[in-house]
Amino acid sequence: MATVVVIEPWYGGSHRVWADGWRRHSRHEIELLTLPDRNWRWRMRAGAVDLAERFEAHVAQSGRPDAVVASSLFDVASFAGLARGALGSTPVALYLHENQVLYPDVPGRPRDDTAGLVNWKSMVAADALWWNSAFHRDAFLEALTELLGRQPEPAGGPPVAELRGRSTVLWPGVEVMDLIEAPRTVTPRPVVLWNQRWDHDKNPRAVFSALDACSAESVGFDLVLAGENRGHSREAEWVHDRLGDHIVHEGWLEPEEYRSWLLRSDVVVSAADHEFFGIAIVEAMAAGAVPVLPRRLSFPELVEPRWHEHALYPDGLLRHRLSEVLGDVESARSALDGLRESMRKFDVSHAAAAHDRAVDTLLDGTLSA
Repeated sequence: MATVVVIEPWYGGSHRVWADGWRRHSRHEIELLTLPDRNWRWRMRAGAVDLAERFEAHVAQSGRPDAVVASSLFDVASFAGLARGALGSTPVALYLHENQVLYPDVPGRPRDDTAGLVNWKSMVAADALWWNSAFHRDAFLEALTELLGRQPEPAGGPPVAELRGRSTVLWPGVEVMDLIEAPRTVTPRPVVLWNQRWDHDKNPRAVFSALDACSAESVGFDLVLAGENRGHSREAEWVHDRLGDHIVHEGWLEPEEYRSWLLRSDVVVSAADHEFFGIAIVEAMAAGAVPVLPRRLSFPELVEPRWHEHALYPDGLLRHRLSEVLGDVESARSALDGLRESMRKFDVSHAAAAHDRAVDTLLDGTLSA
């Protein structure tokens, strides 16, 4: 059994699900060093200072761990320098939940490569790169060449091929077994679930506009708004104005309430422009919801190819697919027979075992792609 310190500067949402799930199910001894999930830019710029101090205190009290695993909203290069005395030769893996190179530009805000370059320096400093999906690995490494090419001088450092050689795909664990095995709740009308953030990268307006069009066509449905909404009041006002008669729940849910809504939701929908895994989508599919997802990003990795035709829509066909599914949910579910069971592959117990094996490989010094 190895001792592992997991550094999570954004201890919330999918990051917290990943860290807590691995810790619960790991055969290694895992200690979490965390910061609250707020002010992500400040976490990338300054989180290493605070967490290096905490790491030094941890080492002084408990001894040096066998390995360190750092999450992606973090400057690993700065941390390695600040904590060099306590870190010594301890190997460091970087778990990439997301990156700032591929994050969609915020309307009205000039492009800034600073955070993306922190991602790159962290990758250079880490001994191993762990990705939450193969799509994420491939998309980022492809974009990295273009990012470095925009800089005023050659950057040096390892080539992209070497970074790929340090890479391993490790899906984050999701608590799916109970959802797969639980009975579903039958409702009078199809229930559509929105369980993603309301931020622009998730493109909520496209989803709600498509639902508005379905409503105008007298397609019946109820709407559950369970996604995190941090101050998107104008968007919420628009949704209430256009879809208020359909909304049966809005806002954050306690775990048991959320589980209950998952098991009565018939359709889960996304139009995301930025998604590297999709824990919320996996939860909904494990509960038996019919997915209406873009045929891009990480979604084709979540759904086996045999179901792509019925679960994924090409760009421009969201409204058509939603109308088709809501018009006959049972036929849509029948076409996806076996999809719910297939979500077992993402269960947290499997993910933790894979993470543990990656730690073993890290300590053996035989990193494999």
